[in-house]
Amino acid sequence: MTEYGRGPGSEPWHPEDPLYGDDGWGGQQAHVGQQSPYGGQPQHYPQQSQQEQYGDWGQHPQGGYDQQQYAYYDEQGQLRYADGYGQQAHGHGQQHYDQQQYVGHAPHQYHQGTWDATGTHGHVPYAADPGDPYGQQPVAYGAEQPDFYGTEDAYPPPEPPGRRRPEPEPQPEPAVEEEEEQHPFFTGADDDDDDGDDDPKGRRGGGRGKDAKGGKGAKKRRNGFACLVVCLVFGGGAATVGYFGWHFYQNRFGAAPDYAGSGTAETVTVQIPKGAGGYEIGRRLKEAGVVKSVDAFVHAQTQNSKGDTIQAGAYTLKKEMSAASCVLLMLDPKSQANVVVTPGERAAAVYVALDKKLGLSAGTSKKAAKAQYKTLGLPSYANTNSKIMDPLEGFLYPGTYPAAKGMKPEAILKQMVAAAKEQYAGYDLEAEAKKYDLDSPLQVITVASLVQAEGKTHDDFRKMAEVIYNRLKPTNTETNQKLQFDSTFNYLKGTSNIHISESEINSNRDPYNTYTQKGLPPGPIGNPGEDALKAALNPTEEGWIYFVATDGQNNTEFAKTYAEFQQLKEKFNANSGH
Repeated sequence: MTEYGRGPGSEPWHPEDPLYGDDGWGGQQAHVGQQSPYGGQPQHYPQQSQQEQYGDWGQHPQGGYDQQQYAYYDEQGQLRYADGYGQQAHGHGQQHYDQQQYVGHAPHQYHQGTWDATGTHGHVPYAADPGDPYGQQPVAYGAEQPDFYGTEDAYPPPEPPGRRRPEPEPQPEPAVEEEEEQHPFFTGADDDDDDGDDDPKGRRGGGRGKDAKGGKGAKKRRNGFACLVVCLVFGGGAATVGYFGWHFYQNRFGAAPDYAGSGTAETVTVQIPKGAGGYEIGRRLKEAGVVKSVDAFVHAQTQNSKGDTIQAGAYTLKKEMSAASCVLLMLDPKSQANVVVTPGERAAAVYVALDKKLGLSAGTSKKAAKAQYKTLGLPSYANTNSKIMDPLEGFLYPGTYPAAKGMKPEAILKQMVAAAKEQYAGYDLEAEAKKYDLDSPLQVITVASLVQAEGKTHDDFRKMAEVIYNRLKPTNTETNQKLQFDSTFNYLKGTSNIHISESEINSNRDPYNTYTQKGLPPGPIGNPGEDALKAALNPTEEGWIYFVATDGQNNTEFAKTYAEFQQLKEKFNANSGH
């Protein structure tokens, strides 16, 4: 029990007890209607000897004070009791509890007792307790008595009622400050709070000066900065997760980005290479600004039943088109800004087609080819004969090439030569030339051009190749190493006649006239395709040496002897009305 609690006795605390509330603080027992002898103010009396104040108090006990007990606290804070003669009471039969016990105050009979200015009572010498380890130490008197309220952890000493001040009412702290001080990270309660804990006054609610207010402001600024950092971190993280989550959803489940409508007024030419699939086409269209995404084009192409028929070449399209409208326009021949070289087509026909596609005057492309053929990338074995009519003949490989207005003809021709060079590189033309007793790879291409020009079908190509090789043989006594092809004479003339008079043919001595000249013409007479080239490298071995287009168009028949040839010739005359 504390000094404000009960004594060790079994009797209850009576309201008239001097220590009950504040009624008995005056040093004497309070009675109803009777004021404190000090009038609520501390009293000071000059020091007097014990004999002057109490008479024979020090020698004999006075009546009414027999066996009275006085409480005190030792140095260990334990409650102890002693009688008026300085002897401690230990409960060995010499204590009588018929009198009241007083804790922490002098008895009320001491009307002239002495109080100091702090409200503490005069010191009474007490006998040492044999059971108290500190009881054998000498008891101090006056100012030498130890102050049990002077330690750092002790509560403040009690004050008389007259000197007490009302406790200040606690001021509720703002709700914002309570939220800020929930966690040290937000409150900034680090070193400052630790320093404050070392100050007992600060722990008991001591007043704050200007420095304290400044520290509180600094904490608020630090709190605000910490909250801002947290908001930025969590906000940035949420935004990042949302951004990638949205893109993941769009890629997996959302519709592909697409433009609306048939596009703007601005046009652009897009080149689609041979063998390009939907994704490659879509990629090129997206790079040109035609469609918004590759996936949108692929989806539109698969939704169109003719979408897979889009061919390689150049297309004139509008920018920012919807994928569906782009597919429809690419299927329309009007959008195709291409020039097509067909197998066996002559270079002269290619020049004419280029002029039309590029919007150039007639003959422009032919002049460019003649002037710049050396810069177009021809292989080394090309143009090895000075009598060649066109160095590019046989090297404008069949295919589809972009040819939009504004493009240069030489640029397009260069693409054709590059394609031929690439295809021919796949064959060992040097070895093939030696195999068939030809002088150069150029003559292999020349044979292929003749096969392409005279043959009508794929099945005819191999037989036609055998006819050429058999007529070129030195042992050929049927034609005496003369090919006698109408196609070479027509190439010379720039025509395609099937009815040529013998007088006209026999009178012409040009190197390209194979009726009058032995062997192959100086160069190719057209641009052979892949089938004709393969047939030239793999002819039949059945002894064919004659052929006649008996219907004058597509039906070509072959013969091994001159007699068979005459029969085929009569059949041709009958069909043609001659």
